[in-house]
Amino acid sequence: MPIRLFGDPVLRTPARDVETFDDLLAKLCDDMLETMYEAPGVGLAAPQVGLAIRFFVFDAGDGSGPNAIANPVLSNLDGVQEDDEGCLSIPNLYFPTARALSAHVTGQDVKGRPIELEGDELIARIFQHETDHVNGTLFIDRLAPDERRKAMAEIRERELGGWTRPLRRPTE
Repeated sequence: MPIRLFGDPVLRTPARDVETFDDLLAKLCDDMLETMYEAPGVGLAAPQVGLAIRFFVFDAGDGSGPNAIANPVLSNLDGVQEDDEGCLSIPNLYFPTARALSAHVTGQDVKGRPIELEGDELIARIFQHETDHVNGTLFIDRLAPDERRKAMAEIRERELGGWTRPLRRPTE
């Protein structure tokens, strides 16, 4: 599936709840996982593939395998971690981004059953990043003002064709 890039309005649109849990959602899940792995990434939200629904897939690469969650709600955000973060919709741009160190997310699985997950470090970051996506927020919106200005300058430079290298590499 083509990944929508920064500037596409769907990335800034708060998504609507998933209401139908059927074979189409299961197929979307499979297609999104394939897209995420090919990109490669650790998470992918439906708005990133042009669908304004509250749904994301993820795989932290920790051996627990892929998973998906519809209608995510974050809670119990605790602690602070700051690490380089990037986004498949803003390729090769990485900036230190503060996130909670641990997070709890509730929602529904692809069959509509209630799901409840806990995560620390990278998984907590994924939950927060992908939930931001379904709310119309990008990681650059979470940057400190000076870092956000640098990120936006880099994005503008790319649009003008002068950008050729990643500003930062991920530490993960």
